[in-house]
Amino acid sequence: MKRVNQFLGQVKTEMEKVAWPSKDELTTSTIVVIISTILLGIFIGICDVVLARVVNFLIGGVI
Repeated sequence: MKRVNQFLGQVKTEMEKVAWPSKDELTTSTIVVIISTILLGIFIGICDVVLARVVNFLIGGVI
Protein backbone atom coordinates (compact mmCIF):
# COMPACT_ATOMS: atom_id res chain seq x y z
CA MET A 1 0.00 0.00 0.00
CA LYS A 2 2.94 2.27 0.68
CA ARG A 3 4.11 1.93 -2.93
CA VAL A 4 0.67 2.84 -4.24
CA ASN A 5 0.56 5.99 -2.08
CA GLN A 6 4.08 6.89 -3.19
CA PHE A 7 3.13 6.40 -6.84
CA LEU A 8 -0.02 8.52 -6.48
CA GLY A 9 2.01 11.24 -4.76
CA GLN A 10 4.45 11.26 -7.68
CA VAL A 11 1.58 11.41 -10.15
CA LYS A 12 0.13 14.42 -8.32
CA THR A 13 3.54 16.15 -8.34
CA GLU A 14 3.98 15.57 -12.08
CA MET A 15 0.43 16.69 -12.89
CA GLU A 16 1.12 20.01 -11.15
CA LYS A 17 4.05 20.56 -13.55
CA VAL A 18 1.84 20.17 -16.64
CA ALA A 19 1.16 23.35 -18.61
CA TRP A 20 -2.58 23.02 -19.19
CA PRO A 21 -4.06 24.93 -22.16
CA SER A 22 -6.51 27.73 -21.58
CA LYS A 23 -10.17 27.31 -22.52
CA ASP A 24 -9.65 29.42 -25.67
CA GLU A 25 -6.61 27.37 -26.75
CA LEU A 26 -8.49 24.14 -26.16
CA THR A 27 -11.52 25.32 -28.13
CA THR A 28 -9.37 26.50 -31.04
CA SER A 29 -7.38 23.27 -31.12
CA THR A 30 -10.56 21.19 -31.02
CA ILE A 31 -12.05 23.12 -33.94
CA VAL A 32 -8.84 22.70 -35.95
CA VAL A 33 -8.82 18.94 -35.31
CA ILE A 34 -12.49 18.55 -36.28
CA ILE A 35 -12.09 20.57 -39.49
CA SER A 36 -8.88 18.73 -40.40
CA THR A 37 -10.56 15.38 -39.84
CA ILE A 38 -13.51 16.33 -42.03
CA LEU A 39 -11.25 17.61 -44.82
CA LEU A 40 -9.06 14.52 -44.68
CA GLY A 41 -12.15 12.30 -44.80
CA ILE A 42 -13.44 14.14 -47.87
CA PHE A 43 -10.02 13.88 -49.56
CA ILE A 44 -9.75 10.15 -48.87
CA GLY A 45 -13.34 9.65 -50.08
CA ILE A 46 -12.60 11.46 -53.36
CA CYS A 47 -9.40 9.45 -53.85
CA ASP A 48 -11.34 6.24 -53.20
CA VAL A 49 -13.99 7.09 -55.80
CA VAL A 50 -11.43 8.15 -58.41
CA LEU A 51 -9.24 5.08 -57.89
CA ALA A 52 -12.27 2.77 -57.94
CA ARG A 53 -13.34 4.24 -61.29
CA VAL A 54 -9.81 3.90 -62.69
CA VAL A 55 -9.62 0.26 -61.60
CA ASN A 56 -13.10 -0.46 -63.00
CA PHE A 57 -12.10 1.19 -66.29
CA LEU A 58 -8.89 -0.86 -66.48
CA ILE A 59 -10.62 -4.11 -65.60
CA GLY A 60 -13.53 -3.35 -67.92
CA GLY A 61 -11.14 -2.50 -70.77
CA VAL A 62 -9.12 -5.71 -70.35
CA ILE A 63 -12.04 -8.13 -70.28
